[in-house]
Amino acid sequence: MQLFEVAVAAPLDHPLTYAAPEDIVIDLLPGMRVLVPLGNRQITGYLLGPVADLPAEVIVKRIIDVLDTEPLFHKNMIRFYRWISGYYKYPLGEVIKTALPGGLTPRSIRQVFVTTKKKDFPVNPDFEPWQKKLVLQGKLTPAETKSVWSGKGRHILELWQQDGLVELVTKVSGDRIKLRKEKCIRICRHPLDSAYKPLRSETKTLAAIAEIAFGSAEEWISRRELTRFYPGAAKALPLLVGKGLVEQEEREVYRDPFGERPTFNPRPDSLTDEQTRVLVPVAKAIDSNCFTVFLLHGITGSGKTEVYLRAAEMALAKKKSVLVLVPEISLASQLEGQFHSRFPDQIAILHSGLSVGERYDQWMRLVRGRALIVIGARSAVFAPLDNIGLIIVDEEHDGAYKQEDGLRYNARDLAVLRASQTLATVILGSATPSITTYYHALTGKYRLLELTKRIENRPLPEVQIIDLKKIPTVSGAPPLFSNDLVNGIKETLAAGDQVLIFLNRRGFSNFMLCQDCGKSVQCRQCSVTMTLHQGRRELACHYCGTTMRSDICCPHCRSSRLVGVGSGTERVEDELAKRFPKARIARLDKDTATDRNYYIKIFKAVRERQIDILIGTQMIAKGLHFPNVTLVGIIWADASLGLPDFRAGERTFQLLAQVTGRAGRGEKPGRVIIQTHQPQHYSVVTAQAHDYQGMVDRELSLRRELGFPPFARLINFRIEGEEEGRTREAAELLAGLLKKLIRKPSSLIVLGPAPAPLTRLRSQYRWQILLKGIEVEALNDVCTRLLAGLPPVLKGKAIKLMVDVDPENML
Repeated sequence: MQLFEVAVAAPLDHPLTYAAPEDIVIDLLPGMRVLVPLGNRQITGYLLGPVADLPAEVIVKRIIDVLDTEPLFHKNMIRFYRWISGYYKYPLGEVIKTALPGGLTPRSIRQVFVTTKKKDFPVNPDFEPWQKKLVLQGKLTPAETKSVWSGKGRHILELWQQDGLVELVTKVSGDRIKLRKEKCIRICRHPLDSAYKPLRSETKTLAAIAEIAFGSAEEWISRRELTRFYPGAAKALPLLVGKGLVEQEEREVYRDPFGERPTFNPRPDSLTDEQTRVLVPVAKAIDSNCFTVFLLHGITGSGKTEVYLRAAEMALAKKKSVLVLVPEISLASQLEGQFHSRFPDQIAILHSGLSVGERYDQWMRLVRGRALIVIGARSAVFAPLDNIGLIIVDEEHDGAYKQEDGLRYNARDLAVLRASQTLATVILGSATPSITTYYHALTGKYRLLELTKRIENRPLPEVQIIDLKKIPTVSGAPPLFSNDLVNGIKETLAAGDQVLIFLNRRGFSNFMLCQDCGKSVQCRQCSVTMTLHQGRRELACHYCGTTMRSDICCPHCRSSRLVGVGSGTERVEDELAKRFPKARIARLDKDTATDRNYYIKIFKAVRERQIDILIGTQMIAKGLHFPNVTLVGIIWADASLGLPDFRAGERTFQLLAQVTGRAGRGEKPGRVIIQTHQPQHYSVVTAQAHDYQGMVDRELSLRRELGFPPFARLINFRIEGEEEGRTREAAELLAGLLKKLIRKPSSLIVLGPAPAPLTRLRSQYRWQILLKGIEVEALNDVCTRLLAGLPPVLKGKAIKLMVDVDPENML
């Protein structure tokens, strides 16, 4: 029998070898899913390829079934998956499972049946209820079997199975994703070739079919789509089929994930001098099929998107595919429209805003080569594109590219890796590049391209700083809006222009404070305060999702005198509605943007000037082009400055600079008003002056002194457990093991253990240990040896160990 290497969807640090029965060997291709035995379970595996024969004495289990008729990923992706598994210390099978669309993991369903007659079954008056039910009914349901099997009853079932009294039957459920099939039609003979005169309805139907087919470049079209386009087709089709002019059959169709697309301006006839200049080396790199990484540092409004579109044209002209990554679904929605206006029917999209079925359909379009451009959020880095020529990472600095649970990968870094393996060109674009990326450009690892002027030489907005410490307080707190901001909004609305208001906190109030005991309402599962959402009349934890009614008594002293403190976007919306009752106001944050269509609806309304004031969190901070926005108000610039993270200053500058860049992108100049308690902080000062270089110089100096990235690499080991004492002891044990594993002399340093800034989250106490060093190989070696020799206490259920390579979030 032929042997195959299989990566199973289980926490194993290496692939397994299975034998394929002769009747299925011919059907097996790398990239297919197979059903294989693992212990007493049946589990999904991913076929990596054939392997050489093993020694005769080695017993190899057989592949049970083949789950696919075609591969789900190309063979060249396996090398990519293996690297990810090794670098991020994550099981290979779980890496592949993460990469693939959801809903592709069949479940094993176990059910118990009595094998003997009921009268012959030994009955005991002390039987548990489930035992009595099994004897009485002769079986348990799959749910009942699962409950018994996962508890104390498993041992009893195993004994009864050994005695032949019961049989445990395992079945495999199908995928949650089902192929969508519809009746489809195509023209199989032209009317002029026949010797009859078609009826008028038939002629119109044929014309409609031809028009749709021509527009979609598809031979077969959906009957449903045809009848929507031309209702009279339903009556004419049977006649056309009978006369042999039209063929009809049920075929697999792709679900349309696009819906309504925003409209965009046509391709400009000419480029700016700077755009032309930066595209010259990009074109050479694409033509040469040589791995090259460009950092495109372009100020806000300088035309980076047009550079992306022209570069994509170059790649497509060379018969290459294009991968475009964006950090937010909102940006994906905008970019879809821009790319679709240039490259209709060549685009696939991949992000969490799609349904399971839509995502699967988009994935299979790519596998089959039906689309050459992918636009998506971080998970799109796994898109099954073949022959990649160009990878674009827009807003490359954004922290959303880092996955914070499960496989903790950074999509920007994986984009660069994937390009290196496929000899593709990479464009990392941003108005505020990450310090690490910019440092790579300064040191020659990446090539720096710059766009220093806005389109049509429009000026950058004037930025005014309001010191909140100097504003008279109201009930002990500064007002939400300074007089300058209120007057600015009045003037902007009077001029018929639009306003953008930014606050990176959603909800109505940051927390509820008791006026009697002075304590706040905390989440029961996390060491954070609950946020008041006035519209929903509830308190919510933004970390674990726990909610409770807002009309509660103080949990500490039972007082009913609770008051909301601080502000979120919901309160900003409420206050603005009171101050400007005639203004059309909308809000965009995680509470309002429940699906992709909401983004499109809001963006369309802003562009069509149906909204006067748009309020939002960081969703509105980057990449969006609203030409009629002339005023941006930043309610409070300090939210991220107080975070215990060495990147806090950099991220504050990036956020302020990005929000500032939304103003004055049309014919009128823009104005920005920033309210802050720290007007002298270098992040605020450099953002006011549009001085990216000044921020970089300050940050690089600080990090060189402290030995933080880009001058070192980090691995964060986080230990979590429900018991505070045991969690601390486990962290101390792990820190000791790390120190012993470091070979002297070495640049590696162990920092910690220490409680995480968010000490408790989702009922888990959290401790952290940082491993810091310059040599990537040394860091990887220590981490690998640590995980290979973990003591039982660090591998059990009570204590969880998370390994985060190149961490972005230190909370």
